[in-house]
Amino acid sequence: MLSHACRTRAHLPFPTTSSSSSSSVLFLQPLPLSRPHFSPNLFARGRWRTPPSMSSGDIFCPYPLELIHESDFDKIVSSDGLVSVCGFGSLLSERSARSTFPELINFRIGKLSGFRRVFAHVAPIFFERGIAKPETKEISSLSVEPCDGESLIITIFEIPKSEIPSFIEREHEFRFLVVVPETINGLFYTNPAVLCARYSDEEYFQNRCKGNHEIFFQRYGRYGIQKIWHDDILPCRVYLRHCVLAAENLGDLDYNNFVDHTFLADRKTTIRDYLATTGSGIMEEEPPGPLKFRYGG
Repeated sequence: MLSHACRTRAHLPFPTTSSSSSSSVLFLQPLPLSRPHFSPNLFARGRWRTPPSMSSGDIFCPYPLELIHESDFDKIVSSDGLVSVCGFGSLLSERSARSTFPELINFRIGKLSGFRRVFAHVAPIFFERGIAKPETKEISSLSVEPCDGESLIITIFEIPKSEIPSFIEREHEFRFLVVVPETINGLFYTNPAVLCARYSDEEYFQNRCKGNHEIFFQRYGRYGIQKIWHDDILPCRVYLRHCVLAAENLGDLDYNNFVDHTFLADRKTTIRDYLATTGSGIMEEEPPGPLKFRYGG
């Protein structure tokens, strides 16, 4: 259970990029600060902003910023043509990350403040692979959403700019946010990173499917899925086990953060509590033969 009040910002409008914007973005060198300083304008939809002045000890972090179009990713491509990506579920596994992004470099552990993990959306790939259990509602994959007071241990790595189109296609159901993660020691990274966050059904249909019912049918409808985001579904058993093992392989800090800061769709039940009650036995179940390597942590 949550030990403190958590005020989610999941439905607030995020700032978006503007291709015509000439505003510069300020990313500071890593500083030993405990928390970023948020501008009150960060959650107003509009152009990127830089503060007119900063007080001593403040750090201005222009995030979260939403990337809607492929061209928006150009805003966060580094000078050497790389994009930083945050992993919070299966991408906690370096083996999974490298199978998904063969050219990734600099795989490492970091921290992200102000977000929580939630098993709250249906993933069609679980239906494709035969590991979804719609009869028990064990069909959910993992996303993150803004939540005051929460902090996640994540992985961070870089991929070439050329992999952005396939990244967008593979993570089609997500909202792409720009965030500035920290090192475990609380230093802010110089470069921002992209994070796959919770979307809404309405925005997904309009933005990703272009309001086209046929596109939605090909991606979801053909599996009998009419709604993506829910508050009453449960994790896909094979996928949850994979994520827990991946976190465990990173160490005790990562494991404990995952099971205590990842929630069911009710936003109350932690994965630690779930595995000790209704989900007991999941960690002892082996994935189907052809998927043992893919979902083996």
